Amino acid sequence: MAVSKWLPRWFFQLASPRWCYEITGKLLPGFLIAAVFLLGVGIVWALGFAPPDYQQGNSFRIMYLHVPSAILAQSCYMLMAIAGAIGLIWKMKVADMVAYCTAPIGASMAVIALATGAIWGKPTWGSWWVWDARLTSMLILLFLYFGVMALYAAMESEASAAKAAAVLSLVGLVNIPIIKYSVEWWNTLHQPATFTLTEKPAMPAEMWMPLLVMVIGFYCFFSVSLMLRLRNEILRRERRAGWVKDLIVPK
Repeated sequence: MAVSKWLPRWFFQLASPRWCYEITGKLLPGFLIAAVFLLGVGIVWALGFAPPDYQQGNSFRIMYLHVPSAILAQSCYMLMAIAGAIGLIWKMKVADMVAYCTAPIGASMAVIALATGAIWGKPTWGSWWVWDARLTSMLILLFLYFGVMALYAAMESEASAAKAAAVLSLVGLVNIPIIKYSVEWWNTLHQPATFTLTEKPAMPAEMWMPLLVMVIGFYCFFSVSLMLRLRNEILRRERRAGWVKDLIVPK
């Protein structure tokens, strides 16, 4: 209880499926417009105006899909684990729904990251796949997503499935710093981070700025996808509630 009093009011409002459904409905149009605009601008900028790399030529352009998807795959996992922990501690149904809805999106991002990494690796390393520390830990991340999704599908009780998935998500968090620091802890073929918040980018501005636009665009796209899935899940789980009945069949 001592911790709860310091939490913002909106945190507890999110425990209300109805309030969450209404607020996501208001946020959706803005995030959708931002996602379409940023991804459109980012793709055109990256493919049409960014200069080729002095070593890799035009093959480096796969980076504009690979890097955002890899970053988002890790962010989705952290969100899923945090939502699962909130569901375990505060018994918030909406938090369990967020974790459930995030898992397939994060898995999709992990698949895109691994696929684009393989496409990028073929001309760069001469191989589609190597058991590199970064690649292997990303593959483990995908398997963790599959494990969480399997738990949700295998258990009939949604509450039990949410608890089991939350525990697995929290245990799997140890893999996130391994992914991030693998290129520093071990000798790997994978290059270090392209840019960070604390260091100067390792590439010219005309190359990393469209990448930044793509990363933000991917996050907006994720927000849209999550809100759409979450709203559907709220309606499914709360279908017996009066406000849902009124929404579907207005009086």
